[in-house]
Amino acid sequence: MSAPESKTARLEARLPESVYDLLRSAAALQGRSVSDFVVSSARAAAEQAIANHDLIRLSLKDQQRFAEALLAPAKPVAALKRAAKNRRKLIEPS
Repeated sequence: MSAPESKTARLEARLPESVYDLLRSAAALQGRSVSDFVVSSARAAAEQAIANHDLIRLSLKDQQRFAEALLAPAKPVAALKRAAKNRRKLIEPS
């Protein structure tokens, strides 16, 4: 577990009494305060949301196509070869 942060911020939320009761019950089951339970749960949910956003999910078919593209990349076409040759002529000193 990480060390506690020295600076804190305040968060207030209005929620239905049934949700508060649920949070209170869950916190009690874990032997924690409601605040500690809410902060811990909210942080875990936020980290998971960010991780899910940063993750690329591919179907099995797309995974196979991606692997094939990495293992056997397409050969450059003639136009690309000419463009690379022209770039070298224009950019690189003689």
